[in-house]
Amino acid sequence: MPQPRSLSLELVRTDGWFDRVGQTVSSFQALCDILGERFFAFSLITGARITALTVDRRHPENTLVDFTVGANESSSDDSERLPLADFQRRLVSALLLDAQHGPPPQREQDAEAIQHFIGPQYLLLAPLYGLSLQELCFENGEAHLKFTCDDVEHATSLEEFRSNLRDRVRAELNHVARPETRNAIDLSHVAQAEALFARRDYAGVKELLGTWPAALTIFLRTPEAQALPPETRGTLAHALGLLGSACSALGEPSQAEEILRLAVQYAGDTAVAAQIYERLGSALLAERRHGEAIGPLRRAAMLGSSSVWPRLSEAFLERGRFLAALGAVEEARSAGLEEATVADVRRRVEERLGKLLVPWRELVSKGS
Repeated sequence: MPQPRSLSLELVRTDGWFDRVGQTVSSFQALCDILGERFFAFSLITGARITALTVDRRHPENTLVDFTVGANESSSDDSERLPLADFQRRLVSALLLDAQHGPPPQREQDAEAIQHFIGPQYLLLAPLYGLSLQELCFENGEAHLKFTCDDVEHATSLEEFRSNLRDRVRAELNHVARPETRNAIDLSHVAQAEALFARRDYAGVKELLGTWPAALTIFLRTPEAQALPPETRGTLAHALGLLGSACSALGEPSQAEEILRLAVQYAGDTAVAAQIYERLGSALLAERRHGEAIGPLRRAAMLGSSSVWPRLSEAFLERGRFLAALGAVEEARSAGLEEATVADVRRRVEERLGKLLVPWRELVSKGS
C-alpha cells in the first residue's frame, strides 16, 4: 500500500492574481462593472479575449460583447458577438466542461505536474472565493486538498473541492439573472444547498439561496402560499433553515434570525418544524441570548427532536435554571445521546446544586 505523502502548493498558489490584473489593465474597473467582476475573471480563465462592448445603459441585458477565443484571436473572422447574458452563460459552460487531468505529481517542485493534476482553472477560481491552497495530500490512494478560508483551515477530497467550485460558478448565473428570474424559487437548488452546508461551505449556501427570503416573504402573504401542499412548504422551510444557519455561522445574527423566523412560518406543522425551531434556538444560543433560545428549543423538543436536549440544557444552565438543565441532561441520556454532549453541563449543575442534588434524585426516582 502506498505511503501517505503531502506536497506543498506554494509554487502553484495563485492568491491575488485577479487584483494584480487590475493593476495592469486600464479598463479593468469598467469591464468589471459591465460584465460583472466574477465574469470578467471567468473570461480571463477561459481565454475569452473581449475586443469590444456595445453597452445599453438603460437595458443592460441588451449589451453586446465581441470576443475571440483561442490562438487566432487577432483574426476578425474568428470574432464572435453575443448578448451579455449569453456571453455569461458561455463562460460558465466553458468552466463546467469536464477537463482531462494529469497523473498524480511525484515532486512538489514539479509545478506543471501539480497544475495539470488539480486543474489550472481550479487553481485560478479558488482565490476568487477566498480559498488559499496549502497542501495536496495522498492517502489510501485518494487525493485531498488542505486550504484556508477566512483564516480557517479546511480539508476535503480533491473531487469535492472541484465540485464545490463548480457549484459556485453555476451560482453566479443566478446572481446576474434579470429580477423576474432571479427571484424565482428553484426547488432543485435545495439538494445543492444541503451538499454545500454539509461541507460547511456557508458562503456557498448564502450565494445559492440568498435571494429566496425576499421573494418568499412577499409570497407568504398570497393565497397561493396558503394553498401550498405540506411537502412543498416543508421544502421551502428547510431551505430557509439552511440559509439561516449559514448566516449564523458567518457571523450575521440579525439576518439569520430574520430568515429563521420566516422559516418557522413556512414550516407550520410540517415534518421539518422541529428542525427549524432547533435551528432558530441554536442561532440565538450562538449569540448568547440564552433566555430567548429556550422557547424555540423547547418547541423543538415538544415536536420530537432528540438532538435538541444538549442545547436546551445549556440554555437552562446559563439562565440559572439548574433543575431544568439537569432534567434536559437526563432527557438527553434517555434519548441515547452520548454522555460527552452534556457532560460539561452536568458537571456545572452538580457543582452548583451540591447537597441539594441527592434529595432531588430521590424524589425523581420515587416519581418514576
